[in-house]
Amino acid sequence: MSIRAVNITKRFGKFVALDGVSVDVPTGSLVALLGPSGSGKTTLLRIIAGLETPDAGAVQSRDDDITTHSARDRNVGFVFQHYALFRHMTVFENVAFGLRVRKWPEAKIRDRVSELLKLVRLDEKARLYPPELSGGQRQRIALIRALAPEPPVLLLDEPFGALDAKVRDELRHWLRRFHDESHVTTIFVTHDQAEAFEVADQIVVMDKGKIEQAGTPEEVFHHPKNAFVMDFLGNVNVFRAQLKDGRVLFGDVEMPVGANRKASGDGTADVYIRPHELDLARTADGGNCLLGKVVHINPAGSVVKVRVVAEDFGLMLNVDISPEKYRQLTLRAGEPVYVSPKTAKMFEPDYAI
Repeated sequence: MSIRAVNITKRFGKFVALDGVSVDVPTGSLVALLGPSGSGKTTLLRIIAGLETPDAGAVQSRDDDITTHSARDRNVGFVFQHYALFRHMTVFENVAFGLRVRKWPEAKIRDRVSELLKLVRLDEKARLYPPELSGGQRQRIALIRALAPEPPVLLLDEPFGALDAKVRDELRHWLRRFHDESHVTTIFVTHDQAEAFEVADQIVVMDKGKIEQAGTPEEVFHHPKNAFVMDFLGNVNVFRAQLKDGRVLFGDVEMPVGANRKASGDGTADVYIRPHELDLARTADGGNCLLGKVVHINPAGSVVKVRVVAEDFGLMLNVDISPEKYRQLTLRAGEPVYVSPKTAKMFEPDYAI
């Protein structure tokens, strides 16, 4: 079942939570609403669920207007961040709760609950109570409880936000696999960029009640529409560059922003470079580089994270290099290095893709 939000506006007093927002969620897709706190993503999810009423706009399911339908009539599954499991009920009864409300036959309830518990590999926990489960196990029970009545749409409001990093990683991989098998139309709210990029088919980036960009993970990451999207999607280095005769300069370094981004006339502009788009060298042989000093090195992980200060500009830079490059350079804190940009992005105030 497809879901569309059309020109949704929602105010809480003088605060505009949503300002003419439109989102299209195709049947069987998994769409992530991504943005900082206060961007409106949870408000939009609650309006789609029927838990809030918009001041203007419409919610459509297929081609039907369901804006005035109650949450129950919309037949959507909703999973909150904090589980909301019934502590006095066993795992089995928690999952069966929605089916009993809908007066399913007892035999059908047993079959459905058993099927779902096996799906999340928790069938041996059926007789336990929520406090006897780990956080990750409780969240999996919350997910299958929402799925038990076979809703055509599943809404997830930061479902892994209360879990530690390792469990979050395991559950988002599980969610992606589960979606590939079930094809339930799913909308997923998160402020975690890595989570959105790993799980979603489509990403909707929101800020201050508006949509900044929507597209596939590849489109949003590699072709950010504006400075907000670029800055929000990672630990970005920002250079205040000079525009001169069609060139974009930071000191003597020319920024490789591409011919289509070079502004005419003189002035200043912010240039954005991700950590992996900067290179490090021991010498300035390649040219087009600035002198810096290594401040800190974090070699843990698949990339080595190096903090470099360009003292002439009072600028702290984040540079990601491969472990092989790190071993080759034999870097140490306090040593001089040369930093050169491999690619960069610049956004004009009215620029749009």
